[in-house]
Amino acid sequence: MTASKSGIVRQFRLGIAMLAPILVATTLVAFFPPDGSERAEWMQFIGRFHPLLVHFPIALFLLVPILELAGRSARFAYLSLSAGFVLTLATFGATGAALLGWCLGRSGGYSGLLITQHMWGGILLSIVCWVCWLLQTRLRELRLTYAIALGVGIGLVAWTGYRGGQLSLGANHLTEHMPRDLRKLLGVEDEVLASSADPNTFYGGRIQPIFAARCVSCHSAGKHKGNLRLDSYSGLVRGGKHGRVVLAGNTQGSELFRRITLPASHDDFMPKGKQPLTADQVKAIELWISAGASDTLALDAIKNAPTPALPAAEVTFEEIDPAAVTKLRSAIAPAVSRLQMQFPSIFDYDSRGSADLRLNASILGSKFGDKDLESFVPVADHITVADLSRTAVTDRSATIIAAMKRLRVLRLMDTRLTDATLLRLGNMDQLESLNVYGTPVTDAVLPTIAKLPRLSHFYAGQTNISAKGSIPEGLAGKLVF
Repeated sequence: MTASKSGIVRQFRLGIAMLAPILVATTLVAFFPPDGSERAEWMQFIGRFHPLLVHFPIALFLLVPILELAGRSARFAYLSLSAGFVLTLATFGATGAALLGWCLGRSGGYSGLLITQHMWGGILLSIVCWVCWLLQTRLRELRLTYAIALGVGIGLVAWTGYRGGQLSLGANHLTEHMPRDLRKLLGVEDEVLASSADPNTFYGGRIQPIFAARCVSCHSAGKHKGNLRLDSYSGLVRGGKHGRVVLAGNTQGSELFRRITLPASHDDFMPKGKQPLTADQVKAIELWISAGASDTLALDAIKNAPTPALPAAEVTFEEIDPAAVTKLRSAIAPAVSRLQMQFPSIFDYDSRGSADLRLNASILGSKFGDKDLESFVPVADHITVADLSRTAVTDRSATIIAAMKRLRVLRLMDTRLTDATLLRLGNMDQLESLNVYGTPVTDAVLPTIAKLPRLSHFYAGQTNISAKGSIPEGLAGKLVF
């Protein structure tokens, strides 16, 4: 066999090796598209690497026209010689990203037009990469066709990336924060939720805006994870793959309410990957469901509903006086600086103008224990938010935790803390939220916790506290399992 024939055979084999996985990915997307069901965890695990891999073929493909254009100059002619190799890598990378994307979409409970378009965009980009590689090997005869194929590929990169951005950041992610003057200049209208809800009803004026702001990025026409849509009342009533999510008059039996009141670390918590709904938003949904979950209930029908927060445009912020802040923090500033050096990234002031402190030891997990928490004793009475979840802190730290008398939020999820610590919390008259999910605490703590005057939420799921037991009057409506 001559060297020329040998080269052709090698090139043919490489072309087949590149095309075969493309055909596999195309078959999977065509015959096994995402259907809103969650499947094997191993597929979800593999699929989570899709965002990591997807940027490599994009960068490689966009590099090819640069190499070709630069290679037209005699000085940089050698650059065009590497275009074929870069296209080979781009093809394998794009195909791998498409396969991982299918694993994530098929097994992760996704469905909808956006996910389908994003998947097919990835498949088409893989095919275009392969076609460009094929044409690049016959560049002299098909230069114009090759240039057109590269242009199509660039367009696919932009279109597929835009659809991916909509999936992860919302349908209006490119215009959401566009300055008002630029929006007006370009004629971009504000995104309006596709809903016929009457703003004069409680649902249209109070509930649907919550869904629009916090839920529809994952539960709308383009992307309805779990086959659930929250962009309309009919979609909400229809429910998702697990059936109805709202049961009129039955708050505790409504899956939607259960999920928005779970601890953020829980697998079923919603909105997943985002900040929990505010206490007022949760309360509004709770009252609406209790009142019958109707879309015709008058806006003012529920008298004790919390007042909605003012729109962002109407909020004003007090000017910060650096000298006043320095004076306010003077007593604890040296200790805070020392602790920030000792425990970087887990300890800071609550705001720019406050001397209140936040401690998030959950970042360190089991590496943070009783000895470490003891270091915070000098500033304990300034800590207003403490997250000790998944740390190695035990009941030996009960005295230190009890000394944080100004705590508003205390999270103790998945720790070994027992009744001994919680029975020491009776003096926390500022505590608003307490989370003991996954701890061995029992019903014995309920009388003490019930006396906390400002407590609004006590998360006790996966503990030894019985949901069917006797609940003290002071915890009525506050205990969440």
